[in-house]
Amino acid sequence: MLEQIRQWIERRRAGLTGNIAPENMPTPKTPGDQLLSECRLIVLDLETTGLHSNKDEVIAVGAVAINRGAIDLSDQFDLILRRPELDITKTVLIHGIGPEALTQGYETEDALLFLLEWMNGDPVLAYHSAFDQKFLEKTLKAELNYTQNHTWMDVADLLPAFFPDTLPRGKGLDHWADHFGLEVSARHHAASDALATAELTLIALNKANKNGLKTLRELHEKLRYHRRLKSIHGT
Repeated sequence: MLEQIRQWIERRRAGLTGNIAPENMPTPKTPGDQLLSECRLIVLDLETTGLHSNKDEVIAVGAVAINRGAIDLSDQFDLILRRPELDITKTVLIHGIGPEALTQGYETEDALLFLLEWMNGDPVLAYHSAFDQKFLEKTLKAELNYTQNHTWMDVADLLPAFFPDTLPRGKGLDHWADHFGLEVSARHHAASDALATAELTLIALNKANKNGLKTLRELHEKLRYHRRLKSIHGT
């Protein structure tokens, strides 16, 4: 994927990629009758300088696609952004991204345009997706003036929605991964966390299929119903 990104950037700068601009990016897809067994889903994770979207910034993006019910390791996205002006002293021990990496990363505009093109408007899943959604939307607006609304789904809701009687030791990504016996190679690394989240997503999608849910709309409605129940019960 890194070589693909380099080639894309070279073509863009040489004017060979067509009219690459935010307004020409693929239109976000809405949940409809797309079969879960056939559609493409994006599983995404961000690393940031902190937890507050109003003052902290995105420094790395990791994502992997689920294609036709399987993780496609040839279809993934893993980038550190070139943002040497940012202060990462408070979080470098968490994500391991230091000043040198931010100096050598990809130009933010290039990376974001490539990400949007690669995502192709497909639905996005993340663990505690509100966090990633806020940060990504803020960054896309600030850097590209891009404001289209993508379909987001929260894997932290997806798992208990289909496994209501499962009680992992906690509600975090690690707890669910441990429960299902998944090995996470490097926590707080965007690409590794995205892959772990994608594996958990497949487990949930397999259960959804067994429960008779076949389409993206049905999955989206299942999550809405689960969130309503959480709100009612205050959990």
